[in-house]
Amino acid sequence: MMHDSTRRPAPGTPNPLRDRRDRRLEKIAGPSALVFFGITGDLARKKLMPAVYDLANRGLLPPNFAVVGFGRRPWSAEQFADEAKTWVQDHARTPFNQTVWDQLASGFRFISGGFDDDAAFVNLRETLDDLAARRGTSKNHAFYLSIPPNSFETVCEQLSKHGLANDDSPDAGWSRVVIEKPFGHDLASARELNEIVESVFPQDAVFRIDHYLGKETVQNLLALRFANQLFEPLWNAKYVDHVQITMAEDIGIGGRAGYYDGVGAARDVIQNHLLQLLALTAMEEPISFDAEHLRAEKEKVLTAVRLPEDLAAASARGQYTSGWQGGEKVTGFLDEEGFNPASKTETYAAIKLEINTRRWAGAPFYLRAGKRLGRRVTEIAVVFKRAPNLLFTDHQDDEFGQNAIVIRVQPDEGVTIRFGSKVPGTQMEVRDVTMDFGYGHAFTESSPEAYERLILDVLLGEPPLFPRHEEVEQSWRILDPFEEHWAALPEQPEPYAPGSWGPTAADELMARDGRTWRRP
Repeated sequence: MMHDSTRRPAPGTPNPLRDRRDRRLEKIAGPSALVFFGITGDLARKKLMPAVYDLANRGLLPPNFAVVGFGRRPWSAEQFADEAKTWVQDHARTPFNQTVWDQLASGFRFISGGFDDDAAFVNLRETLDDLAARRGTSKNHAFYLSIPPNSFETVCEQLSKHGLANDDSPDAGWSRVVIEKPFGHDLASARELNEIVESVFPQDAVFRIDHYLGKETVQNLLALRFANQLFEPLWNAKYVDHVQITMAEDIGIGGRAGYYDGVGAARDVIQNHLLQLLALTAMEEPISFDAEHLRAEKEKVLTAVRLPEDLAAASARGQYTSGWQGGEKVTGFLDEEGFNPASKTETYAAIKLEINTRRWAGAPFYLRAGKRLGRRVTEIAVVFKRAPNLLFTDHQDDEFGQNAIVIRVQPDEGVTIRFGSKVPGTQMEVRDVTMDFGYGHAFTESSPEAYERLILDVLLGEPPLFPRHEEVEQSWRILDPFEEHWAALPEQPEPYAPGSWGPTAADELMARDGRTWRRP
């Protein structure tokens, strides 16, 4: 009997290209209400509300889930839902489904008022009580503070004053608070901020969001290291020459002059994102992936970070100028609207750090972040020492012989391994080649947005991906000396052309150690 090899599988037949292991059992959040302060801001419009919809569309939110927006707009719940629908249609990852939306939007409420408005917080308390009674949210509340840090104290005091953070009624559920970066602007302010928040919420109810830790590739770094015998035995200074951690953006500051001036690349990116990536790259294997064990290992690494004695030689900073990038004329940093032409705020920063542990002593970590660079990319490059290559003495150039493992965090999530291979032909010629793993090719399911994972973890009460205040304070301990050194310099940061890879000083930083930056 002949079979038609082109016949399509019958409806319901499993996709033969899909690995059954791709279908993970994901936890579903329980009854709860998520309150957004700063609901009308860019983050809520472009990331937070679309992430909530995507969770609902994936079936990870219960039918009785509720969202409460808090802002100054005089919106009704219906107006809020209409606005949010536009945000979701414009920015959600998953296709828009009207049935899913109708179910989700039926739990929307909106509170009009300012952060110092007692009446608004009374209304918030009554609204949450009504949602518990009518919608069944069980008085479980997560308060998302997508607001400037100088408003944290006011909101926390109001939540405490009106019994929203510390409800001691018999039927009270849990209360959690979510804080967006920046966590202060230096060590002293971070400690003050932590004291304010933790005077109202217990430490295990405080979730400090670093959205980089929600990215699949960042989490895959732990799997790469600890689930594979291939890598971990080499993951130390005996074999590793150095590590480069890069976050490059090809855009300028845009309309963020009010936020960015006085902050700069180091405070905006290195203090949180890149130092967290350093900790995950350098930490020892935790006992488990429970929050307590994972955080303990990250804190040990950050505590072991030592600064070079010569901060000038171990750092570089720059400001992008006007010019052409990608065929487009772009405005220089100092020419952006709202900036002082004498500003010393950097748009590029690079620093060198040492980790004083047995594993990493002698293998420096180089961190860099900048705007208007050659392309958008975030990656961790673990660069190995050269092999002796006694058989290949004719190949001792700057590029050959340094194997590398590169973990790409964004935009093309995956891992690249660089190694030497013989060139086809009669001669024994060796050239560096790469072997690539990409999430989009290996798995049929698209990766969720970082905020999806993090919001779900907040609702589930699972904190492993959220830094504790000790990590935040250690990060500022590391960065503050560089900031103080730069503030004392009389000159402005070195200018660099848009579309380049930063100022000359950054190349000189590496050259002093006989190394070069990797070109992503």
